[in-house]
Amino acid sequence: MLIGLPKEIKDNENRVGMTPGVVSSLVRRGHTVRVQSGAGLGSSISDEEYQAGGAQIVASAEEAWAAQLVVKVKEPIASEYGYLRDDLILFTYLHLASNKPLTDVLLKTGTTGIAYETVQMSTGQLPLLIPMSEVAGRMATQVGATYLQKSHGGRGILISGVPGVAPANVVILGGGIVGTNAARIAVGLGAQVTVLDVSHERLKYLDDIYRGQLQTRSSNEYTIEEAIVQADLVIGAVLITGGRAPCLITRDMLPTMRKGAVIVDVAVDQGGCIETTHPTTHSNPTYEIDGIVHYCVANMPGAVPRTSTFALNNETALYTLLLADNGLEAVRNNQTLQKGLNTYRGLVTYAAVANAFDLPYTAPLQALANS
Repeated sequence: MLIGLPKEIKDNENRVGMTPGVVSSLVRRGHTVRVQSGAGLGSSISDEEYQAGGAQIVASAEEAWAAQLVVKVKEPIASEYGYLRDDLILFTYLHLASNKPLTDVLLKTGTTGIAYETVQMSTGQLPLLIPMSEVAGRMATQVGATYLQKSHGGRGILISGVPGVAPANVVILGGGIVGTNAARIAVGLGAQVTVLDVSHERLKYLDDIYRGQLQTRSSNEYTIEEAIVQADLVIGAVLITGGRAPCLITRDMLPTMRKGAVIVDVAVDQGGCIETTHPTTHSNPTYEIDGIVHYCVANMPGAVPRTSTFALNNETALYTLLLADNGLEAVRNNQTLQKGLNTYRGLVTYAAVANAFDLPYTAPLQALANS
């Protein structure tokens, strides 16, 4: 199979879809890999390293996209829509439930879109989302601590406090992978941490492992309103697999918060869990509404690209090899990959995406059987 690895062009996105190790594995299996020159530089990976793995280095994005399978990190942006076509398998993060324009283009072009974030095991785990959720969760506390500084518009709070002065009050909405990793860093820094979640089992787990180092609360409108009033930092960490995030903090709640408090909405990729969330970039990461600093960068792990690239490839490599070796047969025969199929030949094959835009839904196997 001919596999393409284009350079990411989203604002300050320095991750890359494959490492030289994955490229080498593909080449040893008889596949051809075209890597756009400079694709790995943001992750400190040179063209020479890809060449050593057997890749062909090509000068343009057009040449990298002219493949049967394209492996990326982030969803295509408007300038890349022209590369989409009906004989292409695109393997990347898509987050379609919050991106109607991209959904429409994928359907119009007939592109086969397999989304990292919805590849799901029978246990319910999301193996290709977990590594970036771990990175984003840990970064969320780190970023929040930075923007609490007065010079960045925050309240002027040191997240750890000092002897005789209270630490920051950190509220985390969601106790999943993002929330757990955010809590780990916040607790480690000495903050006062509260995690809210709808799952009692998850709260019990966090209570057991932290043994009083953080508070857990059942998540509902009342407890959220009560918690954010005292918060210095709020981290949005909720996840609806493949769907749009629920709105947990409304615009009307913002005036009740402390002026200079910081919101880091990690759920921004799925539309955000704060009503006032809109996507920002690493170049212009924050904005202020009602005195509250909002950090809503849609590709947070892109700020630590080398760590993120290798962590992501540790998980994506298996599925990349399956797709390269078997094409769409890999999707037919692998239930985990079936969950990843979002679009196929003009059909929406992921229910949450269909529901988000009131579009017809076709089950993956049914769509593949009709081809």
